[in-house]
Amino acid sequence: MSRRIWLVLLMLLAPLALAAIDTYDFESEEQRERFYEVSSELRCPKCQNQNIADSDAPIATDLRREVHRMLGEGKSNREIVDFMVERYGEFVRYKPALTPATLVLWFAPAVMLLGGFIILVVMLRRRQKALREAAANPLSKDEQQRLQSLLEREEDA
Repeated sequence: MSRRIWLVLLMLLAPLALAAIDTYDFESEEQRERFYEVSSELRCPKCQNQNIADSDAPIATDLRREVHRMLGEGKSNREIVDFMVERYGEFVRYKPALTPATLVLWFAPAVMLLGGFIILVVMLRRRQKALREAAANPLSKDEQQRLQSLLEREEDA
């Protein structure tokens, strides 16, 4: 019986033995830091919500390999990111550049927040004005009698 359990456990753990772990050799600690910095700035085209440093997708592995190769060639972080943007589009960046096409991404939240605040202020001022006008203009005698009759009807019901 225990042999079967071990066999089942080995079968369940076998795929983990095939999992690949990327190992890269760097010339310096600075180059290693740059690798992780650039890898965390780039979005995985397949996963879309992970950077290439955290993604297990095959394309992320290829992109990490490409970043490592370009760092070995002495390219700057900007050159590497520009290459990736040219190849995969602006979407590959987690923080898109400020261009006419991305102005909405950068400023829409602030504009919407400011617009909501302005609408709130306008509504509050209108309400205060209506309350002041109501306080300044008390009910006429006819309106007071009508109100009194409505209240009496309410009590009778």
